[in-house]
Amino acid sequence: MRIVIADDSALLREGLVAILTEAGHEVVAAVADGPALVTAALEHRPDVCVVDVRMPPSHTDEGLRAAVEVRRTWPEAALMVLSQYVEVSYFDDLAASGDGGLGYLLKDRVSEIDDFLTALATVASGGSILDPLVVRQLMGRRSDPIATLTPREREVLASMAEGHTNARIAESLVVTEGAVEKHTQRIFAKLGLAPDDGAHRRVTAVVSYLRAR
Repeated sequence: MRIVIADDSALLREGLVAILTEAGHEVVAAVADGPALVTAALEHRPDVCVVDVRMPPSHTDEGLRAAVEVRRTWPEAALMVLSQYVEVSYFDDLAASGDGGLGYLLKDRVSEIDDFLTALATVASGGSILDPLVVRQLMGRRSDPIATLTPREREVLASMAEGHTNARIAESLVVTEGAVEKHTQRIFAKLGLAPDDGAHRRVTAVVSYLRAR
């Protein structure tokens, strides 16, 4: 397999390179941040990308967001998320943005190298591999639509709850009004608020947010 690795830990990154190379695979790129992952994935078109979740600059969810960006441009990309953390805020977007294989394993729970290599091959061939803890968190949040929002969408909704206009939200988050409008439309969609709903969608979304706090 041809593989791209994205992890900000140099030690883990080089360790993965050594393990994969010894197993007969080719690591075509090993990078340390989200933008570099996007560039490497689209340039090399590997059989699979191994992606950490938390990378510079904010160490929150850059890896997942970069993976979503890769899939929007290259829907067939196979992606293995390998992290210490269960972060599912962008998982729906990741799963919906392409048809390639998809995996999410937790670093601390990968006890056998052979098992990891087998899982990687499964994802590269178009299959899915999810750690049971990830599955439980995904299932547990389904009853709470607010929990399906990404961190940025929650920021936008919180600002809406404070009564701010889209212009004010854009200013505070240092984004364009167009970006805020896209976030609000995704919020409405995730909360099941259709454009023809009788109730004012903005008010209904804010009420849902306040009830979930």
